[in-house]
Amino acid sequence: MASIGQRYFQRGSARLPNWNYGWAAGYFITINTRGRIPHFGEILHRHVVVNEIGRLVETEWLKTPELRPDMHLVLGAFVVMPDHFHAILLVGKNEFNVGCPEHRYRVGADFLEVDEGYLEQEDWAVGIDAMHRVDSNCVHPNGRMNQFGPQSKNLASIVRGFKSAVTIQARSSCPDFGWQPRFYERIIRDERAYRSITRYILFNPWNTR
Repeated sequence: MASIGQRYFQRGSARLPNWNYGWAAGYFITINTRGRIPHFGEILHRHVVVNEIGRLVETEWLKTPELRPDMHLVLGAFVVMPDHFHAILLVGKNEFNVGCPEHRYRVGADFLEVDEGYLEQEDWAVGIDAMHRVDSNCVHPNGRMNQFGPQSKNLASIVRGFKSAVTIQARSSCPDFGWQPRFYERIIRDERAYRSITRYILFNPWNTR
């Protein structure tokens, strides 16, 4: 039986054609290095030991909210693995998005009320599966699908800026460094999924053999 992590990566990205990725919501993102080369460090005794580039990834990610204060971003759990990066990013309501009905998606800092001490294995499994069954009926209030706001104010632009900042600095010591062109994302549907994904991220080094 495939692990939860294997099921996630086998399904790949599931961008919804009628979802504006600038909308206020929680997002689970994964970015891989090109060729899955372990540029960021190694796993020792089920813990990640990051190197200089790995620390650079952490530093640049932590800068994300302050670089885009008008988007009201909040960082959730994240982990730098040897050849990839997992993170939860919460996009808050702001002047560049029109939001999505709150009865369908919890948004912003609401997720941060979760007590991570109560994460259970069963919740983890159910939440990851629910993440793949995300409701695809949420559309722009004007009835048109895929109505994106400014392309500099959405999830792709955030990831693009982060990847670029890391790449420019990393290549001073590692000229061959690069990311995969694409990244993977999931819209976090509710608090249960948020808890499950948080657990998956925090235990990722422990579950890596």
